[in-house]
Amino acid sequence: MACGALSLSVQRVVATRVWPVDVHPLPPLLHNRPEKIAAAVEAAVHDLRPRYRQVVVAYADCGTYGALDEVCDRLGLTRLQGQHCYDVYAGVERYAELMRAEPGTYVLTDFLAAAFHRSVVVELGLDRYPELRQDYFGNYTRVVWLAQRPTPELAAAARRAAEVMGLPLEQVDVGDLGLEQELAQAMGLL
Repeated sequence: MACGALSLSVQRVVATRVWPVDVHPLPPLLHNRPEKIAAAVEAAVHDLRPRYRQVVVAYADCGTYGALDEVCDRLGLTRLQGQHCYDVYAGVERYAELMRAEPGTYVLTDFLAAAFHRSVVVELGLDRYPELRQDYFGNYTRVVWLAQRPTPELAAAARRAAEVMGLPLEQVDVGDLGLEQELAQAMGLL
């Protein structure tokens, strides 16, 4: 089971490695309500368990403050390590270094760059109340795009997102290796 924001990347890794894995995504907008992630994962596990020998949770903690770990522990599941997908993609130390270098960093993944208008602008009401931009993004100083598969289209989307926030954009190429390693570990392949 995968976070909807990770599911395309997870599917790409699974296809590349030719792992016998089915990917079942949950809605990516759960990230706007992280207090609902653990319950959604638990409900999905109950639906999936009868059909699969193993269920792995392709989520980091994602703002659940341990609630997802409680579900995973209770149900005997493994999940991706880290506090969020930024740890998974960039690696914990590299991500921490980005934050130490400039604590006011807003981070984009490929998914978030592509879905920024829908998942951030519309969800936060900035399409209706653009004057809220400073309230939401006033303490940020830059945008870092953790690029898994940079394309001209994704680069343009990342630039548009940074422009909405009124911030400079930096691209950090990370690829899918961190995600691949986390998936392999969670599935017991390492």
